[in-house]
Amino acid sequence: VVETGGLEMLRRSSGLLDVLDEISHGLESLVVDGDNILVVADAKGRVLWRSGSPSVLMNADRLGFVEGANWGEGAVGTNAIGTALVSQRAVQVFSAEHFLRSHHSWTCAGAPIRDPRTGHVIGVVDVSGPAATVHPTTVALVDAVARLAESHLRQEHDRTLNKLRALAAPILARMGSPALAVDTEGWVAAVDAMPLHNRILLPEQLGPGRVRLAALGMCAVEPLPGGWLVRLAKGDEADDGGEQDRPSRVTLDVSDPDRPTLVMAGDFGSWHHDLSLRHAEILCALAFSPQGRTAPQLADDLYGDRSRVVTVRAEMSRLRKQFAGILAAQPYRFAGSVELSV
Repeated sequence: VVETGGLEMLRRSSGLLDVLDEISHGLESLVVDGDNILVVADAKGRVLWRSGSPSVLMNADRLGFVEGANWGEGAVGTNAIGTALVSQRAVQVFSAEHFLRSHHSWTCAGAPIRDPRTGHVIGVVDVSGPAATVHPTTVALVDAVARLAESHLRQEHDRTLNKLRALAAPILARMGSPALAVDTEGWVAAVDAMPLHNRILLPEQLGPGRVRLAALGMCAVEPLPGGWLVRLAKGDEADDGGEQDRPSRVTLDVSDPDRPTLVMAGDFGSWHHDLSLRHAEILCALAFSPQGRTAPQLADDLYGDRSRVVTVRAEMSRLRKQFAGILAAQPYRFAGSVELSV
């Protein structure tokens, strides 16, 4: 079972936090004052959240069906959570179909939830209850709520793309060369002077500079808040022996202790970001340690407690998503392609 601190990190990084209310509301009728338990698990089958009446939760406790427990097929055999992850479709597991005899008094319905940006399954929603109260329509309702959760994630992604589009459109308009703006998963937010693509394939490790992209060829890449500015290389730029890549310029401004900012500058513009005091502390620690800091070292820097690595990793996950290509990991540090000033 995952401990409390680790469980909180799993919840934050699961991608499911934003749809928890949607799921709970959609399946409320099966849980409130009933015999069922509602569970949301991550992509590995670990129970992140659960809800139900006290008596139902007590019965679940006896089975080890608790927050932080691993309910994947590899851990407990056939069950709705693990089987939905393996089959990647909605399933209902009746009574004795469970691998473990201790679960035979339960019937469970589970459906996977996919991240619309990647198409990958990021979790499962499950409703479990006494076998005697099973209803054949339960699995259909659970699957419908999972699809509603995916729709909510898709709307959130559209909003993120719209923000990136509003930022990038004026930059593309004044560039005068074929270019596009994409998010961190390669979804195209804006394009100018080139054929429209819905999505481009990005390398797993992408940083500022020149890179060869599928279907586009050699490109010059600059970071944008929440994504990348991609410009088709031209002339000798497209040759591997062309001009050297220029580093991204990043300024960490802590002159006003109440309003620290990070400024990212590229060839076609600069962007100011207001930082929380905690994020400013983290970036300062990294700025003065070019060799990088491990999670325990950062925990000691920030809290005077090397054991608080879960909190540090959660904060670094947020920062690396917000400033794609600027921060690296193992150890945490500013990327080598960054020209940093404080």
